[in-house]
Amino acid sequence: MDFNDYGILLVEDDSNDILFVQRAFRQANLNNPIRIVKDGDQAVCYLNGDNEYSNRDVYPLPALILLDLKLPRRSGLEVLEWIRTQKHLRRIPIVVLTSSKESIDVDKAYDIGVNSYLVKPVKFESLANMIEVIDAYWLKLNQYPSLTS
Repeated sequence: MDFNDYGILLVEDDSNDILFVQRAFRQANLNNPIRIVKDGDQAVCYLNGDNEYSNRDVYPLPALILLDLKLPRRSGLEVLEWIRTQKHLRRIPIVVLTSSKESIDVDKAYDIGVNSYLVKPVKFESLANMIEVIDAYWLKLNQYPSLTS
């Protein structure tokens, strides 16, 4: 399976952060399409293939999920917990990308099963560098398990 054919699911509600992440991905020349959902319930619908996300040709499962914690409707931690209980989804790598440095959030995310926890940098240049590292590690170097167990 070539994960460059699969997209990245960005779960983020802040429109400024969405624009900055998209710009950082363009600057890093990433080939993977970025699909965006803006709240926890939308993330669950997308990953489950519900409602408007039922067509997997248009909305394929992502190779990587970038997950904010502070989301409307269902928090990032709740989304993470739900994903890790879904047999067909639990192996998808999830990187928390959030503004929270709170140790309680970091610890809880790792307890639930996040693969990495990153704090959003304030400056765009730092975010662009972070996105390049995410691309290099998660999409080029990392070895993926099969999607189902």
